[in-house]
Amino acid sequence: MFVKFAAPCLLSLAAMIGPAAAAELPDAIAASGESVVLSVHAEGAQVYECKAGADGKLTWAFLEPIATLLSEGKTIGRHYAGPNWEHADGSAVVGKAIGNAPGATSADIPWLKLEVASRRGSGVLTPVTTVQRINTHGGKLDGACDKAGDFKSAPYSADYIFLRKG
Repeated sequence: MFVKFAAPCLLSLAAMIGPAAAAELPDAIAASGESVVLSVHAEGAQVYECKAGADGKLTWAFLEPIATLLSEGKTIGRHYAGPNWEHADGSAVVGKAIGNAPGATSADIPWLKLEVASRRGSGVLTPVTTVQRINTHGGKLDGACDKAGDFKSAPYSADYIFLRKG
């Protein structure tokens, strides 16, 4: 009887806590004193362009993200260059990276803390002041490339936590 009751309660508790609390956040991206407005999962790609590096050798340079924002398996927005996050209700924020921490493996893009530099529209993202990118998987593209101007993408997923002060 206890197990029948406890399992649904634990699942409900996990759903309420969400990915922000489930992840152990490094100090570099922590946002103490801020509260969660929205947590979403993103699936997409990090796009790279073949360019000459500082040493003159061709290398893959990050260009932009392209991702779908998902909540409970449904598309609720998109993430793209800027970096921009746009919700289906028309609200959007643009972030500026202010902190980072390594991903779990060398193939994972870093976890980030971004402050909101600008916003537009009115909706769920309107009060957001900070965005965290956590639980990254994939997205890195390393090594030399053959031809300047070529593009290549690396699939990635991440969780984005949208926070507000207070």
